[in-house]
Amino acid sequence: MSLFTTTYDVIVIGGGHAGSEAAAGSANMGAKTLLITMNLQNIAQMSCNPAMGGIAKGQIVREIDALGGYSGIVTDKTAIQFKMLNKSKGPAMWSPRAQSDRMQFAETWRTMLEQTENLDFFQDSVNGLIFDGDTIIGVKTALGLEIKAKTVIVTAGTFLNGLIHIGEKTFGGGRAGEGASTGITEDLVEKGFESGRMKTGTPPRVDGRSLDYSKMTEQPGDDNPEKFSYLPTTKPLQKQRSCYLTYTSQEVHDLLKEGFDRSPMFNGRIKSTGPRYCPSIEDKINRFAEKDRHQIFVEPEGWNTVEIYVNGFSTSLPEDIQDKAIRSIAGFENVKFFRYGYAIEYDYFPPTQLTHSLETKLIKNLFFAGQINGTTGYEEAAAQGLMAGINAALKVQNRSPFILKRSEAYIGVLIDDLITKGTEEPYRMFTSRAEYRTLLRQDNADLRLTPLSFEIGLASKERMDRVIEKKEKTENLIDFIKNLSVKKEEVNPILEAKNLATVNQSLKLFKIAARPQLDFNDFRVIDKLENYIQENNIDNEIIEQVEIYLKYSGYIEKEKSNADKLNRLENVPIPYNFDYSKVKSLSFEAREKLSKIKPVTISQAGRISGVSPSDVSVLLVYMGR
Repeated sequence: MSLFTTTYDVIVIGGGHAGSEAAAGSANMGAKTLLITMNLQNIAQMSCNPAMGGIAKGQIVREIDALGGYSGIVTDKTAIQFKMLNKSKGPAMWSPRAQSDRMQFAETWRTMLEQTENLDFFQDSVNGLIFDGDTIIGVKTALGLEIKAKTVIVTAGTFLNGLIHIGEKTFGGGRAGEGASTGITEDLVEKGFESGRMKTGTPPRVDGRSLDYSKMTEQPGDDNPEKFSYLPTTKPLQKQRSCYLTYTSQEVHDLLKEGFDRSPMFNGRIKSTGPRYCPSIEDKINRFAEKDRHQIFVEPEGWNTVEIYVNGFSTSLPEDIQDKAIRSIAGFENVKFFRYGYAIEYDYFPPTQLTHSLETKLIKNLFFAGQINGTTGYEEAAAQGLMAGINAALKVQNRSPFILKRSEAYIGVLIDDLITKGTEEPYRMFTSRAEYRTLLRQDNADLRLTPLSFEIGLASKERMDRVIEKKEKTENLIDFIKNLSVKKEEVNPILEAKNLATVNQSLKLFKIAARPQLDFNDFRVIDKLENYIQENNIDNEIIEQVEIYLKYSGYIEKEKSNADKLNRLENVPIPYNFDYSKVKSLSFEAREKLSKIKPVTISQAGRISGVSPSDVSVLLVYMGR
């Protein structure tokens, strides 16, 4: 049965962070899109922590924004605190992070989606996929409706056969208070897909009125907060809410251990793999037994709510153990619970079954994004969703896929890692995963990506005009500094104030400004420079770009050179159905891995675990290079 007469260009299954960005991306690319979700009130729900960004994740949010996605704008509109992390390190490590008002976040997402042209909504559960041979042509819902589509994007999060664990209690669900999704996994496995199980968890939520903050360390936001979006849709925060820091203790650990025999993690009921870099509290004290305390971050869930997210206390231990242990944490002695922590197991599909456009290799026009691909985190999910939405729209429009290289974006690193290496544990992004992180900074995501997005028709003219202006003003100010001669009387007072060696003659400002001990603002006492800044309306964003160039241009140029060399191998294609068994000089492991993953270039082949440099050399010879 079908009440839908429209054949949609794109159907997006799931309204989480991946689904929301996928729906926005495809609709803004001109594709007639339908977003199907189990509960329209929970679109883009922050199921876990009420925050966006962080180490490497903040770079991803900036990249999503530069491409024309919504995550950065929504975060700015709903932020209650902003911090630039790792500011004491080099700019490649600077990572923006914002606490959000969780209820406002979901509401703002829904409002922006409702204002997006070409986008329809439907509340129902998808419990089946419709195929025509090796091509997907639509979906079946729990109400018995069949809805046809040219492409389908599955962004089911933790809902595919989701199972929630609290101590010895187990019940089906995609998250607290919501049912699991069944049927999709079974249809895909029948078509030959390999599936697996993963686990994630969430901490308790408590009543902030019951906490004693005097026993904790206050964690305020930045004095001069920035924002995520490159567009002037909002201003930086004028006021902020503080977070707080406290610690577990040996007493807390001992109380937690009392519940280990009833822990689903330790008694064998949970057999799937959880996130190594965001372990549960019971996993922490088990794996790091030598540590007598762990950090607990006390994070408010919004401006007007008293609900608190207990970051660092993710757990699936029985509720009585959670209750006893948390009361032994400083400041939590009289705590009142809103809800207990829990673990959730769900189905995922190893992402080596996808191409770089996030389309599946087995079924045409079917795309996966988010936790179905084995990732964890709102930011990683949103990035995949946006790329899947773009590529589904391009597929309908008979245009080439949009694929970002590892040297172009953290999003490129994320997708290439998933497709080429796969993952057997929930994957999260780190700066260490990006070999070109000096190029992939949070400050230049718009310069890197907006022109590419504008070319395919997603980024707006407003975004592109701002990028052109930023680029021109940055280059002009650099040229001005390179050519500006300054007298020793102008610069020596600046150097003396920093206890640095003075100069004995006039010289170009560029030579002095590169000194690591000096900030750009130190030189603004030089009249010619300050006049240029005022006359040309140079803002802090431009000054930051110029200062990074002055200090790190050598490193940046070296990394560009390395990227160019490796990118040459990206231009050596491998035919999709190439028979590796014919190349006897390849190792057995290489033949096996290459046949399974089917890399599209020599460069990708070289990144596959088990393919050695000598195997790459053999392939280069075989391909006539």
